[in-house]
Amino acid sequence: MSASQTPVWFITGCSTGFGRELARLVLARGWRAVMTARNPAQLDDLVEGHADRALAIRLDVTDRANIRDAVAEAERRFGRIDVLVNNAGYGYLAAIEEGEDEGIRAQFETNVFGLVALTQAVLPLMRAQKKGHVVNISSIGGLVSFAATGFYHATKYAVEGLSESLSIEGAPLGIKVLIVEPGPFRTDWAGRSIIESGTTIDAYDETAGARRRQTRERSGNQVGDPVRGAEAIITAVTAENPPLRLLLGAPAFELAHAKLDRLRAEFEAWKEVTLDADYPEHRKAP
Repeated sequence: MSASQTPVWFITGCSTGFGRELARLVLARGWRAVMTARNPAQLDDLVEGHADRALAIRLDVTDRANIRDAVAEAERRFGRIDVLVNNAGYGYLAAIEEGEDEGIRAQFETNVFGLVALTQAVLPLMRAQKKGHVVNISSIGGLVSFAATGFYHATKYAVEGLSESLSIEGAPLGIKVLIVEPGPFRTDWAGRSIIESGTTIDAYDETAGARRRQTRERSGNQVGDPVRGAEAIITAVTAENPPLRLLLGAPAFELAHAKLDRLRAEFEAWKEVTLDADYPEHRKAP
């Protein structure tokens, strides 16, 4: 396969973590990569030796004009986008009452609205190609919630719902969707990338406060390997029958199954109250 026939991956947030490792692996396979970061100079080492197949672009996903320009530049350079990886995002630590309006809205602008805007900009290309794969990096936090990360969970739950709908809408058009749900990985998520509310309330010290401290202490010691995680994403995207969801790491697998068990038990425990909410004539026999 010639270089001009290889798939084109458009990846956001390539300065660190999953985005960087995905870009590295994509290029190592001889494919083409559009790599984005707010400071594209951080991607120079990835481009080196791959100038014919690599394109580094400045992209702030909260800037709609920047998004349009970046997608247009990728199309001019490679003529198509086969895989879009919405990886840009970050965490925000605060109990719900401690959340500050500016920080909450900034989190949603990047993690949700930026993802939506970029996806909308790329979908016309994929529709024209009759083929494409949208990879949305969610989190085990898109399925399971903890103290201190409620606003982050809210963004990831939004990504999960959006992605499910897109998978239904895109299927007849040849567009697939993959929701990636990593557990704790050794990325910058809990390090330099994390943002904390400046407001703290003593009443939440045993819940949100404890989780804030644990998050800082565990940074750099997580069990997840970003390289292996990126390889797993590529395996899922290139599979003959790719999944809609991909859990990454043993903690994510265990937490997701525990959540399923809790949901099933609670639904069954309240089954009669649930069914009694219907008009009696429409009540089905158990």
